Amino acid sequence: MPFKSKAQRRKFAQLLVAGKITDEQYEEWNRSTGRKELPERVGDKGAAKKRGTTKPAAKKRTTKKRATKKATRKHPARRKSAKSTA
Repeated sequence: MPFKSKAQRRKFAQLLVAGKITDEQYEEWNRSTGRKELPERVGDKGAAKKRGTTKPAAKKRTTKKRATKKATRKHPARRKSAKSTA
């Protein structure tokens, strides 16, 4: 299993020196990691993001503009007017 961070690699080196893990175990992890560029710590970005952000604003509902019909003139004889009813 590869190392996930530089801090993890240092911790395993410390365990190797203390005799808690074998040289073969450390080398196996080191080989599987290869020459990848590791972050200093795994949780740095996530922890910083959580502290500094707020809830995203809710999306506003947008209403579609309805197609409006052009006002059509009705025939003058059909239209009721105030003069004809009085």
